[in-house]
Amino acid sequence: MKIIRGLHNLLRHPQSAGPGCALSIGNFDGVHRGHQAMLALLINEARHRGVPSCAMIFEPHPRDYFAAKFNKPELAPARIATLRDKLHELRRCGIEQCVILPFDERLATQSAQDFISQILVGALGVRYLLVGDDFRFGAQRQGDYDMLDAAGAVQGFDVARMMSYEVHGLRVSSSAVREALAEGRMEDAAALLGRPYAISGHVVHGAKLGRELGASRSGAGDGFRTLNLRFTHWKPAASGIFAVQVHGLDPAPDAPPLIGVANLGVRPSLDPNDVNGGRVLLETHCLEWPERVQQALGKAEAYGKIIRVELLHKLHDELRYDGLEALTRGIAKDCEDARAWFAARDEAAHASTGRQTTRDRI
Repeated sequence: MKIIRGLHNLLRHPQSAGPGCALSIGNFDGVHRGHQAMLALLINEARHRGVPSCAMIFEPHPRDYFAAKFNKPELAPARIATLRDKLHELRRCGIEQCVILPFDERLATQSAQDFISQILVGALGVRYLLVGDDFRFGAQRQGDYDMLDAAGAVQGFDVARMMSYEVHGLRVSSSAVREALAEGRMEDAAALLGRPYAISGHVVHGAKLGRELGASRSGAGDGFRTLNLRFTHWKPAASGIFAVQVHGLDPAPDAPPLIGVANLGVRPSLDPNDVNGGRVLLETHCLEWPERVQQALGKAEAYGKIIRVELLHKLHDELRYDGLEALTRGIAKDCEDARAWFAARDEAAHASTGRQTTRDRI
């Protein structure tokens, strides 16, 4: 997928995205099933017109911009996905190009008409435009579908809008995904997303406290060592302690993910002035480390590798512990609970397979 970053790249090289495009505009936070249906339609229309499919997104989120401008952090939405994960999902959907526009003062004050003439027509040469049913744009949100439709009739591009996408009678939206994640309803979130909720990133160094915690209790030399993913200026839609699966560590072809337990949040049980600096951190402890994985990682361990962590089941919210001994006991309990959840899941899956096999024989 070709990525075009910044308005300057569009305006400096007119039609840098190629000979026109089929375009959809939005934040696409989470790239949920509603987004996926919209992008599938976009790709089909692009194919009919012989032009590339293109998604336009904004970074930061427009509401993040206004929250900072007016010093009202409550206006900022919880983020479902990092930019990395959003681009990954757009690529998986088959989008050929993605334009990332920084939402700044210039864009926030640009008139709707200038947005159409300068960006959509002048820079992108849009041939087909697909938006959501509630799409608004331009300074003071003055632009809407009717304005786009009228402009397209004059300037030679088609405009369409996609109405709400529903699953079991419920409207699929980023807000619905955020609500499910905030309440720890991971199965509901997965149903809305069409996949388990996951976070990816580079493994970074932490305080390495986990290596010491529980080492004497378990007899293991590395205690509760963790894989740390750190996020800057990110307000996560989910937080707490989760049973997880980790992809990206096992080098074996078609290897199953490693199971683990993870803490997503700001670690209230520890000093907020530690190496994490009070920022959001995803700390994952793998419950099993196959020998082939340890050999493949070597002395470098997992630092610098890109991993994807699927948050499958929420165990509880973050807790504050009185001292390291209490923290150690808490982590050990979380590991036990995660193992029990995975065992119950596997048993249910095995029972379901057995019932299906019996039916097949009948």
